[in-house]
Amino acid sequence: MIQFTFRWFGHDDAVPLRYIRQIPGVTGIVSALYDIPVGDAWPRSRLAELKDEIETAGLDFAVVESIPVHENIKLGWPTRERLIANYCASIRAMGEVGIPVLCYNFMPVFDWMRTDLALALPDGSTALAYDDRALSAIDISHGTGDLPGWATAYSANQLRELLQAYADIGPDELWENLQYFLERIVPVAEAAGVRLAIHPDDPPWSIFGLPRIITDGAALERVTKIVDSPANGVTLCTGSLGSLPSNDVPAIARRLGEAGRINFVHGRNVRVTGQHRFHETPHPSVLGDVDIFAVLRALRDTGYRGPIRPDHGRMIWNEKGRPGYGLYDRALGSAYLNGLREGLTRDVTR
Repeated sequence: MIQFTFRWFGHDDAVPLRYIRQIPGVTGIVSALYDIPVGDAWPRSRLAELKDEIETAGLDFAVVESIPVHENIKLGWPTRERLIANYCASIRAMGEVGIPVLCYNFMPVFDWMRTDLALALPDGSTALAYDDRALSAIDISHGTGDLPGWATAYSANQLRELLQAYADIGPDELWENLQYFLERIVPVAEAAGVRLAIHPDDPPWSIFGLPRIITDGAALERVTKIVDSPANGVTLCTGSLGSLPSNDVPAIARRLGEAGRINFVHGRNVRVTGQHRFHETPHPSVLGDVDIFAVLRALRDTGYRGPIRPDHGRMIWNEKGRPGYGLYDRALGSAYLNGLREGLTRDVTR
């Protein structure tokens, strides 16, 4: 059976574990060690402490999201050998304490990107939004300070040096560096009993001139073929993929599900409002452009049994908190996804 999970950012999260446990059907937590410097190995003892805290609250530590991949690995620099060794040590630590899934990404410099963290919707709620035109108007010559909600802070000099380093890295080079990385971590994950789940680029197109390669179903399938192992899988993020209209998300789910390579699912919906422009919506299919029902049906038909979490939610009912990660709308999303799952499970003819 699919395991319903919920993202928790640790003690800094406004949503405590005791609230998450009250969401019907949620049994797992998606979390990480947020204070470990990028590139360092994660101590087994710290993971064990976090797992014990989650289990004491009556939940399972189902997914690590994520162990960030150091830029020097993506750039293919010589220091990647030490950094990959540290990454492998972190995967082994996960396996030793019994955390089964690792979600990660291979996006250069910037993780997920939005240009508005509180777009006002007609119903009075606010949502995360992206507009390429707004992004192009942001001056990053002074560093990342003007990027909405960007967590990783780069000074002007640091960002300039990073962007210069990527000047010679195009899609082909980035694919080569991803292959190098996977050839070394997948065997370790296999031995540790950890399933890797690469996350699609969000948004799934180039930003600030940087290459982005995990943008569609073909790219996700290509990742799984680099090292042919069930441990080398993907995160099916319906919102990331759905923000590009050419992506048929239910079809992608079915193909990857048939191959047995979906190791984690992010369920959310988006409304595309222009070229490289979208905003996030409530989870139900009728309120966005992704047919979430068809995605869940594909997961049922292909026998998916892994974790799923409601991804970003709106801020509703005057809730204050981390944009995209409030309690109320994500809890509604979880209930919706669980309802679809139950209906599809009971009615196998649909």
